[in-house]
Amino acid sequence: MTDRAKSLPALEPIAQQGRLSGVKLSGEWNLRNLCDAPGLRRQLRNYARNRALHWDLEAIEVLDNAAALLLWEAWGQTLPAGLVLRPEHQRMLERWQEQEIPDTAPPRRHIGVILLFLYHTLVDFCRQTADLIALLGQLLLDVGYLLRHPGSVPWSEISITIYESGVRALGITALVGFLIGIVLSYLSALQLKLFGAEIYIIDILGLSVIRELGPLLAAILVAGRSGSAMTAQIGIMRVTEELDALSAMGISHSLRLVLPKVAALAIVMPLIGVWTSSAALLGGMFSAQNTLDISYMQFFLKLPDTVPLLNVFIGLLKSAVFGFLIALVACHFGFRIKPNTESLGNETTNSVVASITIVIMVDAVFAILFMGIGMPI
Repeated sequence: MTDRAKSLPALEPIAQQGRLSGVKLSGEWNLRNLCDAPGLRRQLRNYARNRALHWDLEAIEVLDNAAALLLWEAWGQTLPAGLVLRPEHQRMLERWQEQEIPDTAPPRRHIGVILLFLYHTLVDFCRQTADLIALLGQLLLDVGYLLRHPGSVPWSEISITIYESGVRALGITALVGFLIGIVLSYLSALQLKLFGAEIYIIDILGLSVIRELGPLLAAILVAGRSGSAMTAQIGIMRVTEELDALSAMGISHSLRLVLPKVAALAIVMPLIGVWTSSAALLGGMFSAQNTLDISYMQFFLKLPDTVPLLNVFIGLLKSAVFGFLIALVACHFGFRIKPNTESLGNETTNSVVASITIVIMVDAVFAILFMGIGMPI
């Protein structure tokens, strides 16, 4: 028998007069050997259920803390009556007897925990709302300051934000708008053919795209693309302590970081909304020409008659409000980021979710307020 086989932990039952009277343990009882012998641990638990057995541990060569804890838990956290072992091993087991092993069972869920969670959620919501209102108030103060000091307007920051959030978003917004126009036109054509009302595809596309889908799609795309970038930018400045450096130099965070982003998105979002609506109408025209045989010229000539000009202004107003809110929410969550990477990821995700949610809620408010305005007679 090799030395390796001799050192393996072993468990041997002891029988007297034809019945089991005890258990003898031998070998090296350490964590490494026990991990390689899961069947041995199962036998140990089975024998430990019989409280009348006596245990002989004198033949154990090595006993570490992990094996001692395994024996201690198998015996029900108490030493058996007929236990024979070496003095050094006895001290190791008595150490576990003196220590209290914490209960690792998961805590029970009860109504108090649920109410406490709801309370903390409500408090956090109220605190964030107050911070957002404070940020909006500071923004208004900055606008008043710039009206008195026009030379302090951060034109360069506004310009770069317009380029990053507007010009570089033209490709994705045009693609999504064009595809949405095709899908909307195709699905509407299937229903209009049943009633012989193919010409009304222009009314459906014009009102839905110019008034609702164009500004909403543009706002959702910008919230996911530019809003997250704004939050991450402020968060990186927090991590690299650039915000502390600006404060040390007496430079206002809201004047140099928040105001340019809010102003830029409020300016560029109506333009992106018009761009997205135009791409969606082109996609709808393309689909209508192929499915309903409505020519491009007919579409162009009938569109101004079916969609009053007031709908265009409603869409522009909604886009400007969407841009303002997206930038404000992005900056709010950016300043909430703590100087660690986990907080950076969490708050960026929260920024995108909150921006999209607020955009959809405000769009629903606009739909209710302007329900009877700009509709064709």
